[in-house]
Amino acid sequence: MADNPNLHAGMPRLNPHRFAMRRGFAQECGMNQQNPPQSFARILATAAMVLLAMTAFVAPPALAAPGLPSTNVAWVPAAADADVDAAFARAKAEKKPVLLYWGATWCPPCNQLKATLFNRQDFAAQAKSMVAVHVDGDRPGAQKLGTRFKVRGYPTVILMTADGAEIARLPGEADAPQVMALLQSGLAAGRPIKAVLADARAGKSLSINEWRTLAFHSWDLDEGQLVSPAERAHVVAELARRSATSAVDTETTTRLWLKALALSDETQGVKPDAALRDRVVAVLADAAQSRIHMDVLANFSDALLKVLAPDEGADRARLLAQMDAALARLQADSTLSRSDRVSALISRVQLARLSQGKEVVHPKLPEGLVRDVREMSARMDREITDGYERQAVMTSVGYMLGQAGLWSESEALLKANLPKSHSPYYLMSQLGSNARKQGKKDEALSWYQQSFQKSEGPATRLQWGAGYLAALVDLSPADAPQIEKTAAQLFSEAAKDKGSFYERSARSLQRVSQKLNEWNKDGSRTASLTRLRQQLQTVCAGVDTADGQRNTCERLLKPS
Repeated sequence: MADNPNLHAGMPRLNPHRFAMRRGFAQECGMNQQNPPQSFARILATAAMVLLAMTAFVAPPALAAPGLPSTNVAWVPAAADADVDAAFARAKAEKKPVLLYWGATWCPPCNQLKATLFNRQDFAAQAKSMVAVHVDGDRPGAQKLGTRFKVRGYPTVILMTADGAEIARLPGEADAPQVMALLQSGLAAGRPIKAVLADARAGKSLSINEWRTLAFHSWDLDEGQLVSPAERAHVVAELARRSATSAVDTETTTRLWLKALALSDETQGVKPDAALRDRVVAVLADAAQSRIHMDVLANFSDALLKVLAPDEGADRARLLAQMDAALARLQADSTLSRSDRVSALISRVQLARLSQGKEVVHPKLPEGLVRDVREMSARMDREITDGYERQAVMTSVGYMLGQAGLWSESEALLKANLPKSHSPYYLMSQLGSNARKQGKKDEALSWYQQSFQKSEGPATRLQWGAGYLAALVDLSPADAPQIEKTAAQLFSEAAKDKGSFYERSARSLQRVSQKLNEWNKDGSRTASLTRLRQQLQTVCAGVDTADGQRNTCERLLKPS
């Protein structure tokens, strides 16, 4: 949800809620959605009471002790270099690889992992052969670890050698059985993925497990570890061509081509020929193949369509219909998780409104598609009892309803789920985004403010606060006292956490700086910025000079 101010850059490109926070959350972690509940009137009544209860400011509650991703695995909690170093030392002593999971309490795709993969018996059994490390991005100081391991998006799962070399970066959008298969392939391969990639590009022989590790690698979350973002599509296409001449199974080669297309766009990357288009169409037409490559189809269908059929016309219309049919099968596939089925339906909605523009508030959609959205929403709300799954799926459902133009139903759903959520501030951000899209500025600001006030954890509070401030500057620039007060509060909170000038937290503060300079572009708010700069000077004086963090602080609020 690009216009959710709390979706922060540096997250994966999945359906907005799958990332939520992966590809960028806010630029985007992700958000998804839901439909009309059984008793609409009852939901509205409940929502009204919830909203009334939240109108007054409530000081943010103290951050509870971070929970582990699951109870069936001996996770090692880590929030500092010393924690991770101890885990790697143990891995060396026990001759085991390390599995590092980077997540956040509020992140929908993270909650999906908790509800599915991490609770599987086979995952728990496999985890005994590894040292499993959990980094909660909201532990004080944890953002520094994001810099160390080159992770920005939640969730990120990395398999590493005991020496710290990356073996595989697992795709959080794939379904649990696929991730398990990749984990096993990575363990069987055992080599650093940089070496595997170098050998593949040099034409050397690779094992099947090594090829699968490359095919499933999270290229969109790689952060330039293997190749630069500008090169990714070309490199993955090169791998696809080489795999086709290396006795690799067709499924692996097809996945590489799909990944290459998903990483491309209309201006750069793969230029598909007729044979490649036919390969994709064959996947779409085959139920088994569509199921195998579900993660790519459900999360990158718009990218695939734009690259394979860049121009409006008969070819695009035909391919769009083929994609829609494949996604409809996935949507109805009971072997998939609820989250995956919702993702497939979200993609159908996004494809249907592709030609209408992103800013259209009430898109024209086929009646059958709207009916599917409503039915799926109601079913998810009725069936889901697990708290983690509800946080993951219902946020996506809320997003889906909004994408379909069913704003009142999205609002009712999200409000009804506020008291059921362990991180309601995420839903509040969605409510703010919904209101903003509809031009309800005051309502949007109220929700954004509440989401900030309710948010927990140093990194999340900076991210949500930056979102609220950005909304204030955009929607209420004349409210100078509130803008300055909010910025001052964020700087004060940043001073309390040693991780404030690393990764996500640093990007949040840079966003604050950018919006404040934008607010003062005509020089009319110089007095406010002068006071804020003076406050920052004090903050920066207390920041460690290591890793250039004081420098990062001192660059804030400098005139652009």
